This record gives sequence, structure tokens and C-alpha cells, in this order.
Amino acid sequence: MAITMTPAAADRVKSFLINRGKGLGLRLGIKTTGCSGLAYVLEFVDDLNEDDEMFTIDSVNIIVDAKSLVYIDGTQLDFVKEGLNEGFKFTNPNAKGECGCGESFNV
Repeated sequence: MAITMTPAAADRVKSFLINRGKGLGLRLGIKTTGCSGLAYVLEFVDDLNEDDEMFTIDSVNIIVDAKSLVYIDGTQLDFVKEGLNEGFKFTNPNAKGECGCGESFNV
């Protein structure tokens, strides 16, 4: 499988990278935290690590380390606007549950 991204998410990441002025792409990863155990991490990538896998979607590079890929393989990244709120939304087929606030998930 792989990581996928909607056109809205790709456009948003492109604009972030253009405003930043440098970078190979965006890292999508996980960290241990929150009520349910795991949380998503998004950060800019300037250099690849040995265990990184890169997915190119609509001219945007999404970089995922091997440890994180086990938990987020098949995830779709979207960018949504709901009222005054906007942000990235993760649709992860591996997630078995989320905490009430939506900040963390478990597998």
C-alpha cells in the first residue's frame, strides 16, 4: 500500500513549502502520546534518513520513516475547512479507535 493525499492537501502542502522557500517535502509520522497512545506528526523535511520511504503525490513528496509506516500504511491525508476551523485530516484504515478529542489513535 502507500500514503495518499487529496488535491486539497497537496495544494496546502505546496503552499507551505513555497512560503518556507526550501525543503524536500513533508514528513508524516507518529509519536507515542495522548489518550489513545499514538498521534500524527507533520514536519518539513530537508534531508532524508536511511529508513525513510518517499511517496510523490501531485508533485509533493510525503516522507515516512519505516517505524511509522507500519501504523499509517494506507492513510489518506486531506485538508478540510469546517466553519472557522481548518486543518489536516487523516483517514487511517489501521486505526481501531480515537480518543474523544481526536488528537490520538490506537491500532
